[in-house]
Amino acid sequence: MSDRPILLLGAAGQLGRDLARVLAGPRLVALTRQDLDVADAGAVERTLAAIAPALVLNTAASHRVDDIEGDPRPAFLVNAVAVHHLARACARHAARLVHFSTDYVFGGAAPGPYAEGAPPAPLSAYGVSKLAGELLVGQADPRHLIVRSSGLYGTAGSSGKGGNFVETMLRLAREGRPIRVVDDQVCAPTYTADLAEAVGRLVAADPPGGVYHLTNGGACSWFAFARRIFELTGLAADLAPTTSAAYGAPARRPANSVLLNTRAAALGLPPLRPWDAALAAYLAARAGP
Repeated sequence: MSDRPILLLGAAGQLGRDLARVLAGPRLVALTRQDLDVADAGAVERTLAAIAPALVLNTAASHRVDDIEGDPRPAFLVNAVAVHHLARACARHAARLVHFSTDYVFGGAAPGPYAEGAPPAPLSAYGVSKLAGELLVGQADPRHLIVRSSGLYGTAGSSGKGGNFVETMLRLAREGRPIRVVDDQVCAPTYTADLAEAVGRLVAADPPGGVYHLTNGGACSWFAFARRIFELTGLAADLAPTTSAAYGAPARRPANSVLLNTRAAALGLPPLRPWDAALAAYLAARAGP
């Protein structure tokens, strides 16, 4: 493996912090959004020229799905235009990019989980912006890696969303508020600590370029996920299922966005643990010793 540095972008986010832990060492240069604005193409170019990394991991993204539906321009700047400049800069400096994408590039109409080669059909402006970023990464250099995951939550919270789904559920229950969660959207919620470990194994394997799916095992609806949160914590909650139509979110979500992790399996990499075991580990980690 090269002894050149590893550059991590978005190091203060949920996934970024777990990646920083997994990749910790003298080679790692971890930059937050305050350290480097990925939308500043000139700053990105200067940073890559100065650091000369062998590997760049980009977790920076705009992901407030409903806000993006109302005004997609800022999201396209970060999720597509900035990614285009970053991917091309990585190619110029002989750095391999690992870019993170989403299950929302799929429309959810097809039955069963989606393998990496399934045709995308995003339903939201957010999904379109992330798909555009994927295409631009592949166009810049076929050696680059795209990692799709879903339903991320981690102990760092999500700075862009003001928490994560688990923390939102716990807060609403403690406030005694009625909680209505959609039961007709199915995915594989993924703990960022597990995803970061899987990404570490993936890059160590030096795999062929392209798209890789990495999620915790199994699948559930968002309602089933919420119900399991309260079962594991013993917290009483006024929880009831609802439908996507009744909930009325501005952006459409896929009914089924479960991802098959086929390419990682073909490399002989171990699968991530089931989603409910990962959730239990997260709840234990956030509680502390």
